Amino acid sequence: MVSFRKGVASLLAAVWIAAISLPIGAQANSDAVAYPDVPADYYASQEITHLKEKGIVDAEDDGGFHPDDAVTRGDAAKWLSKALKLKKPTTLNGFTDVAANSPYAEAVNALKEQNIVQGSDGMYQPDALLTREQMSSLLVRAFQLKDNGIQTWLKDEATIGKAHHDDVLKLKQNFITEQLTFMPQDQVTRAQLVLFLFRTISQKEETGQGPGSLDDFLQLPNKAQMRLSPDSKSLAYLQPWENRMNLYIQKVGESESTRITSSKDENIDSIYWITDKVLIYKMDKGGTENTHIYVVNVDGSGEKDLTPYTNVKADLLDVLPSKTESDIELLLTMNKRDPKVMDVYRVKLSTGDTNLQVQNPGNVKFWVTDNWGEVRAAIAVDGETTNLLYRENESKDFDKIDTFDRKDTFIPAMFTFNDEQIYAVSNVGRDKQALVKYDPLTKKETEVIYVNDEVDLTNFIVSYKNKSIAAVTYETEEMKLQALDHEFETLFHKIEDKLQTAHWNLIGSPDRDVLLLYTYSDTSYGSYYLYDRKTDKIDKVADVQPKLDEKKMAKMQPISFKSRDGLTIHGYLTLPQGAAPNKLPVVINPHGGPWARDSWDFNMEAQLLASQGYAVLQMNFRGSSGYGKAFMNAGDKQWGKTMQNDITDGVNWLIKRGTADPERIAIYGASYGGYATLAGMTFTPDLYAAGVDFVGPSNLITFLNTIPPYWSMDRSMMYQQVGDPVKDKKLLEAASPVLHVDQIKAPLMIAQGVNDPRVNRAESDQMVAALRKLDVDVPYMLKKNEGHGYQKQENVRDFYEALIHFLNKNVKNKKKST
Repeated sequence: MVSFRKGVASLLAAVWIAAISLPIGAQANSDAVAYPDVPADYYASQEITHLKEKGIVDAEDDGGFHPDDAVTRGDAAKWLSKALKLKKPTTLNGFTDVAANSPYAEAVNALKEQNIVQGSDGMYQPDALLTREQMSSLLVRAFQLKDNGIQTWLKDEATIGKAHHDDVLKLKQNFITEQLTFMPQDQVTRAQLVLFLFRTISQKEETGQGPGSLDDFLQLPNKAQMRLSPDSKSLAYLQPWENRMNLYIQKVGESESTRITSSKDENIDSIYWITDKVLIYKMDKGGTENTHIYVVNVDGSGEKDLTPYTNVKADLLDVLPSKTESDIELLLTMNKRDPKVMDVYRVKLSTGDTNLQVQNPGNVKFWVTDNWGEVRAAIAVDGETTNLLYRENESKDFDKIDTFDRKDTFIPAMFTFNDEQIYAVSNVGRDKQALVKYDPLTKKETEVIYVNDEVDLTNFIVSYKNKSIAAVTYETEEMKLQALDHEFETLFHKIEDKLQTAHWNLIGSPDRDVLLLYTYSDTSYGSYYLYDRKTDKIDKVADVQPKLDEKKMAKMQPISFKSRDGLTIHGYLTLPQGAAPNKLPVVINPHGGPWARDSWDFNMEAQLLASQGYAVLQMNFRGSSGYGKAFMNAGDKQWGKTMQNDITDGVNWLIKRGTADPERIAIYGASYGGYATLAGMTFTPDLYAAGVDFVGPSNLITFLNTIPPYWSMDRSMMYQQVGDPVKDKKLLEAASPVLHVDQIKAPLMIAQGVNDPRVNRAESDQMVAALRKLDVDVPYMLKKNEGHGYQKQENVRDFYEALIHFLNKNVKNKKKST
């Protein structure tokens, strides 16, 4: 078996001619012999057999194939035209040196009409031997291969002309060839052309396997983030236009809609109704996370950036009460004055006039307004503790009224309906986050409104009409709702019966006569409904993505297993639809955060990978949120250690139960999941056949030293959770994959956004540089105008195309070791 670490001269030939297995659905008989002169154990015998059976390659005059003979340009034209299934050309005299009665005339002229073969001197020379750079150009033009943003290198790039150099790079970026030294003028053998032709055909076919094509999965949502206007007469939502998500308005009961924004560069992020005639929306620029707030009227007029400042992040805090629409003012938080902290600004909606309302003293993490829009509470960070700040009204100064340990959570969510107490999400004095009522005068928790013994609270629904908490939500294996208000409980059951599902959410207030609902599942992006309480009628408005057939999607199964030290780890397993759960290729997909969790819902990545034949395992390892304080804190300073052990234990659990083929397991993740990928490839190198790191930290010391300015006040907390770059230097070095790259044994792909503010580009650059110093050719996709993940559709497509090709080549179609 050839080592993944390349560059050794004696291995170059082996790498160049390395065979790959056939994809599912295209299996050739492994015992078949294509031609009598091609032994069954010949490195390309399966590929030759497969292309022969498809009628693409043919024998020479003596009936043999002679795989090690150099291939002619004429034979290359014949094979390629058959592979492309080209129609007969309209003329047989496209080149002066290809006679109409030539055995190559039809194929050469068919390719010429498609502009696949070219000849500036009017000649094609079909009897000339094909060179590797000529082959590159043919394959690139024939299969429309493109630059997908993956950085590659060629040691002899100076010897290749610019046009051919670009074509060779595209072959490398699309994983048609792995070679570091390309040798452009060397002749191509018949077997080698079969290999490269087979690989290209296979990759074009791969994304079409399964219940949905890559196009189906990667389409932007048809209608997303739907919101109902205050008068319940109009719907606002995001819909694709020019490959970007833009804002549309549609009258309730009508099918026609009107686009009111025209963003061609960025996707609109989120939308809010301010009045029946005015909306605001948020939009990022280039992945920097410096979101701006825009206002626009329902007819598309009056569009304006309310926060037109460079390198400033803005968020909506509240909408102030007003008597007329012209007087409406917003409270926005911005780091306009100081990039490290968010101040509160008062912004007039009609003019954009902006005034500082509350200046951050330097340590306030977030602000809380009362029911009249007055800023009366805040959470401030003080080293390893957090403080609750409070004032009776805006004419008073803030006082520190309570202090909480770093391991405790206390989040003031809103003031009670009389503005005297605070509803907060808290695990102070308990393990699970509960909804509580807190009195700022007595500085004590006065009531526990709801707590679940198994998991944390996730959200709550407020009825201002009844002045009550109508319901709370929490997440075990899936999201669940507990009604606390009798009226809402009756409403909930009525809607559940009409929708025939418990998997639905309410969008907006429960007090309205017309309610906007959203259903969801593990096999569907979901649908929007309107429920009229007066008529007791429910109507479907739209599917988020109607082109995906949920009957063909894979089910997401909740699972759990015990870690090596006895913790119960929960997660989800998605199996390819119809596949027996036995010896499957697997993708381990650790989530980002890491202080987050995977959930039961429609996961596009899991569905895409399952459609390619992979089982997908997602785990809520220690350090994940939702399972209580002890479980989350068990991940403190455990990056690359017990947190990684939980992932490894999940892999071994899947192998032990027989689901996973131990030789065909990949690990892929983004953000912390990208780090877990690098750690898995580095610290458990024999476990994975390949890995894909998307915007993951590679050096924990440099990562902690380059966090965004507005994360500065969380630095002490991150030092407690990840490690202190000074005090815990050895710990962090031991857990930094870039410092241990020599342990990696399997293929690795890396993707990064240039403008990523969370995981600096240098994290990926230094990992790639370290690998390339060892002559490891790591595919590297680097995208401009992107940040912590890709948002632009063309970049999303490039990434997932590359991901599928990389995994299929190195995992699913990996040859068994002997």
